[in-house]
Amino acid sequence: RRQQQPTPPSHGPPTPLSATMLQPQRLLAQMARQKLLLPTPTLLRFPPLAGLSAFSTSAAAPAELIKVEKKGKVGIITLNRPKVNALCDQLMVEVTHQLAEFEKDSDVGAVVLTGSERAFAGGADIKEMSSQTYPATYTNNMLGLWARMEENQKPVIAAVNGYALGGGCELAMMCDIIVAGDSAQFGQPEIKLGTIPGMGGTQRLVRSIGKSKAMHMVLTGDFMNAEEAEKAGLVAKVFPKETLVEEAEKIAATIASYSKPIVAMAKEAVNESYNTTLDQGLRFERRMFHATFATKDQKEGMAAFVEKRAPEFTDS
Repeated sequence: RRQQQPTPPSHGPPTPLSATMLQPQRLLAQMARQKLLLPTPTLLRFPPLAGLSAFSTSAAAPAELIKVEKKGKVGIITLNRPKVNALCDQLMVEVTHQLAEFEKDSDVGAVVLTGSERAFAGGADIKEMSSQTYPATYTNNMLGLWARMEENQKPVIAAVNGYALGGGCELAMMCDIIVAGDSAQFGQPEIKLGTIPGMGGTQRLVRSIGKSKAMHMVLTGDFMNAEEAEKAGLVAKVFPKETLVEEAEKIAATIASYSKPIVAMAKEAVNESYNTTLDQGLRFERRMFHATFATKDQKEGMAAFVEKRAPEFTDS
């Protein structure tokens, strides 16, 4: 006697998007099941901060190389390593750890990352890395910790005064918006040290200013001043160096005044344009736009517009 084959379980019709799907991971997973877009983009994966590289020290130690403060809904991180804020491993541990803390802080809606008037960051700590060997850099994923900069849903604004060279320029490009003081200098001079950029200088720079200008900077080591950087599209705005951080805080405060879920969705949609074709990106944007209608803040924002009053967002 033939055994009757079990009937495959029926998944039924696709479940409509709802307010329970506002978390990006769950939202995009359901979209993928409904064949509304491609598999979940890597930008929406947020692994924990555990498992730092062998070059790293414990993030639980008190911050020594950064200064941290909050002004209203804005978190501020100031690189504070003597001379030119050379990006040693410990400094990056402290920066990524503090960004994770601001990410968990419900009072913070945006972050400003800055340095001193002399230097945002003069590059990686060459003394620290000069003796490394290829097997060590590869097996320990040297600079891998820096990638955690992009795991934040809350926007990060780089306020660049003075030098942003090598790793400093790459660190600025890992932020969501760059504003510069009128004395700022950007550059990727790794070629002069017998190496190449390792955290985005050959990739993000091309996407910001185009192949020809990026190739010139990478192959010659020449710098780009603030005015040139604004014209090329690397920098959003240029301010007098004395008021740069204050202006960056104003931009951050404006962003932080809006709905946090909607800001996060807008940031994800813009970032997704780097990872997909135009057709896929437009589909992603449209589905994220549809998803905003599952939020109370969309209802409040549109109602406030119709009623000619200021909206009162509740981040829900």
